[in-house]
Amino acid sequence: MIIERQQDVTVAAETVMEQTSDPRLREIMVSLVRHLHGFVRDVRLTEAEFREAAAVLGELGKLTTDTHNEIILMAGSLGVSSLVCLLNNGDQGNTETAQSLLGPFWRLNSPRVANGGSIVRSDTPGAPMFVTARVVDRAGHPVAEAEVDVWHASPVGLYENQDPEQAEMNLRGKFTTDADGRFWFRSVMMTGYPIPTDGVVGRLLKLQNRHPYRPAHLHALIFKPGFKVLISQVYDPADPHLDSDVQFGVTKPLIGNFVRHEEPHPTEADVGPPWYSLDYVYRIEPGDAVLPRPPIK
Repeated sequence: MIIERQQDVTVAAETVMEQTSDPRLREIMVSLVRHLHGFVRDVRLTEAEFREAAAVLGELGKLTTDTHNEIILMAGSLGVSSLVCLLNNGDQGNTETAQSLLGPFWRLNSPRVANGGSIVRSDTPGAPMFVTARVVDRAGHPVAEAEVDVWHASPVGLYENQDPEQAEMNLRGKFTTDADGRFWFRSVMMTGYPIPTDGVVGRLLKLQNRHPYRPAHLHALIFKPGFKVLISQVYDPADPHLDSDVQFGVTKPLIGNFVRHEEPHPTEADVGPPWYSLDYVYRIEPGDAVLPRPPIK
């Protein structure tokens, strides 16, 4: 159609989107055009602002590499990652769920570790941490032979792909649940950390007077055919940024009980105080076991 006024642009674009063959893609594209055009009108976006926004999108892509994903970082910082997670789990956000956002640091092919083993692969100073956990279904029955991928930041607040001082795959491991749905391992107590702020996300946080911190947490990705892949984070309730996570990821079911012990470990002779323990239950739901695309390599 020939455009005669600004309202015609939206009509023309929606008409074109309606021609999309795939029903779901058609629904998404029609809504996207309607909301994008509405947003432009709502804020009366200027030409200079539009050009700046286009440049920012280009920069997000350029900053995304094999070891860093600025796009996922931005999605989390806008609350989009958490919103998508909660809309698609826990009865569309109406009930509690152990699902959480994937984050930008999950990697494929973590080394397999026997239950009771350690995921510390290089000199990593910090208080010892012992994790015991169970994987159960919605009825509370144990889920055996589930693959559990775990990873977390070091006590200096860096994942191993960010830190040349750490060994490859340090603080990462893949476990298999036993007949009771249990897995357990040893690591070091993690700390909260600032997300990378040397890119677009960092500039946005500064303009908004926001801090860049995530509260200390343990990641897990649980895979078992017949169940939806569970992506989870368990948070330390003692972290000072628990209620102001820069990525909006903390929900009540994800707050764990990281217990600090001031006495020697009862069975590990090399472990003196302080050391930490975490006991947590992961509940998974029926569905298709489809792994997400890794945000980094």
